[in-house]
Amino acid sequence: MEHGDFKYVFGPVVSRRLGRSLGVDVVPFKTCTYDCIYCQLGRTTCLTLERGDFVPLDEVIAELKRKIESGVAADYITIAGSGEPTLYSRLGELIHGIKKLTTIPVAVLTNGSLLWDADVQKSLLEADVVIPSLDASTPESYRTVNRPCADIPFDKMIGGLVAFRERFGGQYWLEVLLLQDVAENENEVERLAGQVARIRPDRVQLHTVARPSPGGEARPATRECLERIALRLGPNAKVVMPSNDAHSLDATGPAAEAPLHEVSETDIFNLLLRHPCTVADIAAGLHADTTAVQRSLDALLIRQAVRKENRNGETFYLALI
Repeated sequence: MEHGDFKYVFGPVVSRRLGRSLGVDVVPFKTCTYDCIYCQLGRTTCLTLERGDFVPLDEVIAELKRKIESGVAADYITIAGSGEPTLYSRLGELIHGIKKLTTIPVAVLTNGSLLWDADVQKSLLEADVVIPSLDASTPESYRTVNRPCADIPFDKMIGGLVAFRERFGGQYWLEVLLLQDVAENENEVERLAGQVARIRPDRVQLHTVARPSPGGEARPATRECLERIALRLGPNAKVVMPSNDAHSLDATGPAAEAPLHEVSETDIFNLLLRHPCTVADIAAGLHADTTAVQRSLDALLIRQAVRKENRNGETFYLALI
């Protein structure tokens, strides 16, 4: 499969949190500090906390420049993708380069595991929004759910979330993803409330797994349970449960009403490299016609660039790499 002109830039995709989000991926597939049981991309193949210069910065900036100059509509440029973005050692330079290119705000999605590192903190300071995650509130559930590198114990991770808040002047949104076993444990919830109070995020976005994990271990919490927990986390906590209908994603922002547009097979392939999706997911994420998306997927299947997988009665498409 020819990846086309864009190796590092994908989308825009529709996001419940960020409207139309133009993605930038600078870490090799499944290179991460965690091996989360719920990850829709499967098991982590490179579990590490060693940062590296994984991709050429000038090529990433050049791709992004071409994408912006093409007239793309985006509410945020989001550094995320198929690995942990804070592992990219040139992350600070990347954010600085993006800020020189455009006034579109920069968001970074991170699992938050390296925010205790002063160099990682420094690299994020020019971002407009940093969104770390917190999936557990005890060392035991942290090891079970996130399966982190041995050198990132729970207290160190929590300390990093607190320390970065003290240093960062932008918007700091904490993404809290809770599985059923954690959400229904009163000790977990009580401790979570205390940790959120220490971290002091501008927003708390509470949700659960949107799709079944490849191994089926991750069981979603109910909306009712999450609503009760949100009340205990304070007035800035909100449940952002995904809808079963991908077309009803609660996208906001100036680009959310953009008309349907044509997307290429490369656009779809690059999205599937980062997220297994249904046809409806792709159509909503890329703001494209469902029939056209299915036609492109059929062509990709014939060329064996993607494959289908049934998950709890739904057909998901995954890129073959």
